[in-house]
Amino acid sequence: MSRNRAMGISERLAALTTLSSSLEYLHQRKQLESGGLNDWEIMRESPESKNPALRKLTDMVSGRRTTVALHAARAAVSVGLLLPGNSRWRGAGNLFLSGTTGLLQARHRYGTDGSDQVATLVQSATGLARLSRTPQTQDALLWYVAMQATLSYGVSGWVKLVGDKWRTGEALPGVMRTRTYGSESAYRLTQKHPRTAKYVQHGVLALECLFPLVYAARGRLTRPVLAAAGSFHVTNAFVMGLGRFMTAFTSMHPMVAYTTAPLSHPAVAGRDDRAVKAAGLLLAAGIALSAALAAQRRCAVLEGWPTSRTVTTRHGNELQYETGGRDDADTPVLVFCAGLSSTSEHFAWITEQFAYDSEHAVVAYARSGYAGSRRHSTSPYTLSESVDDLEDLVRQVVPHNRKVILVGHSLGGELIRRVSPRLADRVAGLVYLDPAHPAELQRSQRQSVGAKDLRETIAHATRYLTLGTGVVMSRPEWVDKLPARYRDKVFAQYTDARLWKAAKREWAAVEEDFRSFEGDIDPITAPGLVIAAQQTVDQDPDQLLLYNELVQAHRGPGQGGLKVVEEADHDSLLTDARFAHKAAALMADFLTGVSDAATAADSATHPTAQAGAEQ
Repeated sequence: MSRNRAMGISERLAALTTLSSSLEYLHQRKQLESGGLNDWEIMRESPESKNPALRKLTDMVSGRRTTVALHAARAAVSVGLLLPGNSRWRGAGNLFLSGTTGLLQARHRYGTDGSDQVATLVQSATGLARLSRTPQTQDALLWYVAMQATLSYGVSGWVKLVGDKWRTGEALPGVMRTRTYGSESAYRLTQKHPRTAKYVQHGVLALECLFPLVYAARGRLTRPVLAAAGSFHVTNAFVMGLGRFMTAFTSMHPMVAYTTAPLSHPAVAGRDDRAVKAAGLLLAAGIALSAALAAQRRCAVLEGWPTSRTVTTRHGNELQYETGGRDDADTPVLVFCAGLSSTSEHFAWITEQFAYDSEHAVVAYARSGYAGSRRHSTSPYTLSESVDDLEDLVRQVVPHNRKVILVGHSLGGELIRRVSPRLADRVAGLVYLDPAHPAELQRSQRQSVGAKDLRETIAHATRYLTLGTGVVMSRPEWVDKLPARYRDKVFAQYTDARLWKAAKREWAAVEEDFRSFEGDIDPITAPGLVIAAQQTVDQDPDQLLLYNELVQAHRGPGQGGLKVVEEADHDSLLTDARFAHKAAALMADFLTGVSDAATAADSATHPTAQAGAEQ
């Protein structure tokens, strides 16, 4: 396939995609009105419109009449590109289509998908190639699309291969039974012929994973590979309703055909292949940059804070911790224990409030494997190891004449519950922040179902970050809700595979431990306070029952009971300043109650001494 023929076929297939898209929007133009799926008063609050300059630009083209006019113009230009011709004006038409797709992206948050993105990619490349006067530039642009096509198939296949359902053959029947992309007749066929369905699914996996081999054998594999890929998209169009995918993804195939042909073929004589070498150099540079950035972040993670210290536990583990607040021997020390795949900095809003605005000292630490804490134990990990480490931390860090208030979030809540009997009379109270419960995987269907998803998420994150992909990891919104000086440190930890490896180890132990839990929670003599996030208890009533059981397990005076922070969810309870400060206020009230109960107990035990003190 020659250069001009490849561009011609590609731009026509991409034009069919855009024509179909715009005709759909014109047919459903009522959705542009108030209350519709594409009502601009709602769409303008989408993530694509957060930038003020972008919002101002999209406001200019997002009026109902303007939007309809743009789609009408796009349809007309698309029809024009379907006509014969090879002029440079076709380049302007392609760029118009890709440009208006970008302008309308925020306008049509519902309805845009991968097909529009692929069409935009092809139209941008063919538009620039048409306007270019040099064959070298045109070849570079065609190579760009061809490499993107190879990546789109190859990466998609290898990512699917990671999932259990694609390997076991469960994915195809699962997709076919959905309302959005499913087909009842196709689903029945998968149930009637499960072995054939599994072969089909594995065939699709093989096609996608091995697609890059299209560049092997000097072009002899081009026709069978592209024919298989094209058949795949045609089938999806009829079975899954992905009509635009059929024309969008096949619009990249002519570029693949052009670039896979050997240079000795007359149709591609003089083709410039330097883009491949340039891509290789960029890839090598990207890998080197990723490695350097990962090393820099790892150093920042291990280094901790200027005030960080370490203790060594009975298992040989080194725990990194930080302290703050006032050294008042009459008040308990607050010891914070973080949740699964969480950092000690998650408590920043709360720890800073107590460190600077109360009489209490605070201790926040990282479990082995997190931050600068290192795990040296060679025994298989169990939750008891973390409980032992927490006990050793308290005994070594907190002076013997000081009592402690143990504060735990999520998994940290279960760890402080288990360690409290070991510390006996040193524990003045326990504060649970949306805590885990040892029976939750058995009694909460939501938690039980979510356990597998969490396990897979942690496994994927561990695998990908170990490969050095932290450089492309986007920064979660909740990170920027933490106090400013903590954000970079927390993000560095989340892009480091060490955190996810530790979480993977812990979650495996949690599942084994929680699924074998029997009986009731042992009574706890110290007072306790459970602070729950409203969204947690609203979405899972079983969790509310478990929290109440945890409250009832505490027997000591000064009980805090169960408190709910309105609107908060499991994570924002700590990371959002509004909710964290509410939680801190509830904790302060609880500490006051604990102190008053302790004073009353002392008065009852030593009435004469108390009377003398009052005199």
